[in-house]
Amino acid sequence: MSDSASWRDYYTLTKPGVVALLMVTAVAGMFLATEPAGMVPFSILIPATIGLSLAMMASAAINQIMDQKIDAVMARTAKRPIVTGKINTRAAVTFAVMLAAMSMALLYFLVNPLTAWLTLFGFVGYAFIYTLYLKRATPQNIVIGGLAGAIPPLLGWTSVSGDIHPYALLLVLLIFVWTPPHFWALAIHRADEYAKAEIPMLPVTHGIPFTRDTVLYYTVLLFISSLLPYLTGMSGLIYLVTAVILGLIFLVHAVRLRFTDDPKLPMKTFGYSITYLFVIFAALLIDHYLPFAVLGSQA
Repeated sequence: MSDSASWRDYYTLTKPGVVALLMVTAVAGMFLATEPAGMVPFSILIPATIGLSLAMMASAAINQIMDQKIDAVMARTAKRPIVTGKINTRAAVTFAVMLAAMSMALLYFLVNPLTAWLTLFGFVGYAFIYTLYLKRATPQNIVIGGLAGAIPPLLGWTSVSGDIHPYALLLVLLIFVWTPPHFWALAIHRADEYAKAEIPMLPVTHGIPFTRDTVLYYTVLLFISSLLPYLTGMSGLIYLVTAVILGLIFLVHAVRLRFTDDPKLPMKTFGYSITYLFVIFAALLIDHYLPFAVLGSQA
């Protein structure tokens, strides 16, 4: 490890905010995989949570190793520990490999092999295929590469069930469709920086007006996709009402972003998209447990 680095530098290397958001969806997947009002066994919950967290942290570290030259020219990322020299590349690689190895060992031996292999797929997809190739190759990078970032709820589900259930794939779809309007709103705000770094993000290659249109289209698609858990019987009215309200608010943000030139709107839309994902997964869990908790208290 680098002598000049503190534990905070290595913590920053793991993108803890991103990991926390993804782990919310992964843990939700674990609990949604149980029978209504069921509990995830601690023998699965603890190693799965630690193992999946370590894999995501390793992916984040690899992402920063691969992107250090790009990060150096973007204001948003210029203070990352590899860019500033607080952590050297060799130390970062060692750290990432250690995290990935511990993750695979925990998931394979203490959870189940299916979850371990799916996690490896997500790790390779994000850390290498997206970061090394897609990010630099196509303005559809975030759409194609978004599949790797959308699988945490599936990983949580398979940790408990040991199989791939259609309901788990609905959760993947939800994040997959959420990713473009979430990330492209940020990309609109940072378009000049992406252009400077020569990254072909949609606002750079097709212009900001086209990106605003696309954010709106994907937000409409997200609204429709968010109804599927109810329409397929996965969730009930608590989720449906929440999803409709959240979706309409998201649509208001997207419409304002499309038709208004307020420079604050892209980041407001980006910020709301994070809230949206937290709350909609919370609604899935509440819907999964609350009706049975109420019935139990009345018995």
